[in-house]
Amino acid sequence: MKTNFSVYNQDIAVQMDGLTRIIESNPMLDAVLQKAVELEIEHYYVGAGCIAQSVWNHLLGLPLQHGINDVDFVYYDADVSYDKECEVIHNVREQFGDMDMPVRLDIKNQARVHLWYEQHFGYTIQPYNSLEEAINTWPTTATALGVRRTEGGAWKVYAPFGLNDLFGLIVRANKVQITQEIYNNKVQRWRANWPGLRVIPWELN
Repeated sequence: MKTNFSVYNQDIAVQMDGLTRIIESNPMLDAVLQKAVELEIEHYYVGAGCIAQSVWNHLLGLPLQHGINDVDFVYYDADVSYDKECEVIHNVREQFGDMDMPVRLDIKNQARVHLWYEQHFGYTIQPYNSLEEAINTWPTTATALGVRRTEGGAWKVYAPFGLNDLFGLIVRANKVQITQEIYNNKVQRWRANWPGLRVIPWELN
């Protein structure tokens, strides 16, 4: 499959420029990141699938919103009460209310993920001590990624595994927390939407 420009195996500055240019060319993500600056949340990222899949779409010559089911908005608040998270969710959705989002906005306080993780995935995890620590556990090296913008327009990017797998269209398991079943289920969906991906089997990661 023919791909658009790639910065695979380039230095991090070149890859950062490529990443931000792709995000800015996706009207939905660009609008979300611009409006998020106005939120009174000190530490947050927009990340995971919506960012990686925008890059995959660009590289594979697909519409930039192809296959994106939701936009992950993650933040960290030591107040892990359900009511406080609901309050933040309401405020964030109100901020984005006039955007007519084509996909779901998924808002989660990463400080309280451990409270519901076992019920959802079947096993317990330790509480995260920071937002970055949470991203360190996300299922694949390419999707363990968060971005945001400052009031001055500068980009903040957290990518604990770098950006090379992302721009290489490589799907590689991050085994810190997920199971093989979780990984394989994700891979199955992703292969259907992005057949140009190079998927590394679980046992070879």
